[in-house]
Amino acid sequence: MANIRSQIKRNRQAVKRHARNKAVRSEMRTRTKRAVSAIEAGDELSAEAVRLAVKRIDKAAAKGVIHKNQAANRKARLMRRAAAAATATAAED
Repeated sequence: MANIRSQIKRNRQAVKRHARNKAVRSEMRTRTKRAVSAIEAGDELSAEAVRLAVKRIDKAAAKGVIHKNQAANRKARLMRRAAAAATATAAED
């Protein structure tokens, strides 16, 4: 345990930030998983799920929870999956 007052405050701030970042990261991962499962199921609402996932990824990057390049990689991977699924359904028709 820290003895210096400024360090005690820093520890309190770190705990708050950790909880906030964890919530943002969890929400981002949940939205991404929902989008991926919607894409794989061929759901008609998959485009909406992808849009919400991309929105959460962008918010996480804006808040500094993940790096902006990591956000770009996650979005690209998600969009590539969505495009592949759209192409597969178009080829079946």
